[in-house]
Amino acid sequence: MHAGLKRKTVDRAAAIRSAVRTITTEQAGMAALAAALDNGLAEPFADAVSAISGISGRVIVTGVGKSGHIGSKLAATLASTGTPAFFVHPAEANHGDLGMIASDDVVIAMSWSGESAELKGIVSYARRFSIPLIAITSNDGSILARESDVVLCLPRAPEACPHGLAPTTSTLLQLAIGDAIAVALLEARGFTADHFRTFHPGGQLGANLTLIGDIMHTGDRLPIVPAGTSMREAILEISRKRFGCVGIVDGEGALTGIITDGDLRRHIDSDLLSLSVEQVMTRNPKTISPDMLAATALQLINSSAITTLMVVEGPKPVGIVHLHDLLRIGAA
Repeated sequence: MHAGLKRKTVDRAAAIRSAVRTITTEQAGMAALAAALDNGLAEPFADAVSAISGISGRVIVTGVGKSGHIGSKLAATLASTGTPAFFVHPAEANHGDLGMIASDDVVIAMSWSGESAELKGIVSYARRFSIPLIAITSNDGSILARESDVVLCLPRAPEACPHGLAPTTSTLLQLAIGDAIAVALLEARGFTADHFRTFHPGGQLGANLTLIGDIMHTGDRLPIVPAGTSMREAILEISRKRFGCVGIVDGEGALTGIITDGDLRRHIDSDLLSLSVEQVMTRNPKTISPDMLAATALQLINSSAITTLMVVEGPKPVGIVHLHDLLRIGAA
């Protein structure tokens, strides 16, 4: 607890009103940013994306204070979506880290006021060596704006802080315009899910970007019986393979149906063992291809309220994936 601040019992209703007021204020700021892109900000935004796309080096993001924190996040987002980038703190830049910036780079400098004295060294360095400089600021008359090649001037929307002091709406707008730059570059470069998988091998994101072909069960593990098989044999196959289902294939090996635990329960009152698989199976089962993502399989499993998916190439089953497989790799 900071000196001078006393611990108080929280008024829950007041806290909720505060949250609504904060979000409403920040929503208004975002609306102002969207409006700005229709009224003056669009051209410099396109110029910024073009400038970054045209370099052979890296994007150097810099800023101090809360703008620096947002800048660090922007650099990380750019790097993870195919645009080489890193954050350089302006204070460290003034003590040797300017050497990290090359002539084929581009600098994005973030400062809400545009007058941050700490940026002077990195701005002067960019001008001296003709390194493209993009400003993200709210003051188009600031020193930073005047020195920059491209100025993204954000609307001066009210801060959510009741005193108008703590950076809240302003940092949200900086974050949003940074994300917009990163996504525009991602789309311009044709960055795909496969590229994401290269840069995000860990965590849930990496798991969701795993291909089904990498985790599916194949060969002897695949529960399959031909059409015309008796339910007695089909149930034995379900028990042997332990996926809670069995796929039915026709004479050409095409998948024509599936029998799950649910199908067995629906026929429990009939003379189940005397039936053929065609009389019990669900036709046109949900399937997925080996080159689809684990995230796609998880969405299909959840939306269909099932636990397994047959993996097919064309009409023929080549594997099976279970919800437990997705849980095991951390996709869910």
